[in-house]
Amino acid sequence: MGLGKWYEEHVVPRFIQCACSSPVIMQLREKVVPLASGKVFEIGCGGGINQQFYDAGKVTSFSGMDPSAKGLEFTREAVAAKGWQADVRQGFGEAIPFPDESFDCVVCTFTLCSVESQAQTLKELRRILKPGGRLLYAEHGKAPDASVQKWQNRIEPVWKRLAGGCHLTRPIGSPIADAGFQLHVLGQRYAPKTPKFAGWMEWGEAVKAG
Repeated sequence: MGLGKWYEEHVVPRFIQCACSSPVIMQLREKVVPLASGKVFEIGCGGGINQQFYDAGKVTSFSGMDPSAKGLEFTREAVAAKGWQADVRQGFGEAIPFPDESFDCVVCTFTLCSVESQAQTLKELRRILKPGGRLLYAEHGKAPDASVQKWQNRIEPVWKRLAGGCHLTRPIGSPIADAGFQLHVLGQRYAPKTPKFAGWMEWGEAVKAG
């Protein structure tokens, strides 16, 4: 195994789990994840970080997917600790291995920044949702200020290599709306005590239109 592959398989999942469980990010997860109900699918569930926030009384079934085998080890440990059944699979957001209209709710937290194709992943998330189904999201991405965007553009090439393909310059709300969702923004802000180039956060609920 080459050093690059070893880094991707063993270091990146731990780096992401640490970075994505900072107090600021955990506060956003706590705002969004408990809104999930019915048959729930979580994209980017590696690490199992969101498990503690699900309301088991509102969720009738849980499924999840992540490309990282090591991340899914953490997820399965968190699922076992929660004490509920779950269908957790390895895979990529561009080709989700579940049938059309399978879920009432999709949870997507700090994941759209790192998928290979944001548009194709959102198309897949819309496909697996039932009519009127909800996409609950909390993401970081392109800042609204030009001065911050300059730094994001400069830093992103190195950042992607260190952080498992995470992009700093992707817009958040507009691609979700373009994918056929009715967007309901619940909040937008720079995360406190976080460098602005990595700190623009948006969270909300998007309903499958049509």
